[in-house]
Amino acid sequence: MDKNEILNSDIEVRITAARNPNTPVDVLAELAKDSYWAVRSTAARNPNTPVEVLAKLAKDSDCDVRYYVAGNPNTPAEILAELAKDSEWLVHSNAARNPNTPVDVLAELAKDSYWAVRSTAARNPNTPVEVLAKLAKDSDCDVRYYVAGNPNTPAEILAELAKDSDCDVRSNAARTPKLKEVLTDKK
Repeated sequence: MDKNEILNSDIEVRITAARNPNTPVDVLAELAKDSYWAVRSTAARNPNTPVEVLAKLAKDSDCDVRYYVAGNPNTPAEILAELAKDSEWLVHSNAARNPNTPVDVLAELAKDSYWAVRSTAARNPNTPVEVLAKLAKDSDCDVRYYVAGNPNTPAEILAELAKDSDCDVRSNAARTPKLKEVLTDKK
């Protein structure tokens, strides 16, 4: 199929083309302008969608489109910083998940009023240790659970989480190799 055949096809063909990592970038750029949000959101999650197209999609009126831009591994840090301020919690939660999100933005997302955003920041391996230390004391057990599972959580924090009031938090802390090292060193 050529570009015009794809763009003039039914929605399923356009979605499939937007999903395909082999779709040429000029076609992805056109699919990103589609009148259907499902086509635009699929283009937004394609890892080959050009950065300039992602920048435009980051301002889309549909939150699902912005959500997928926030999760795209090629979305630049400055766009992620803007998406972290989005009015929809799902969008800034997905920005917290993205490994390209700057650490200062992750620190702000870790202060979000919604537990789901804080828990997503807690599981990002780039979240700074000092932020993880604060999140380890969060009132929500799901946030503490993800701190316990973060590969960069220091052993001292894991030792505290291993004594948490929530059994799932304790279990997640107990299964980390770092905690085993701490417990072995204390013998």
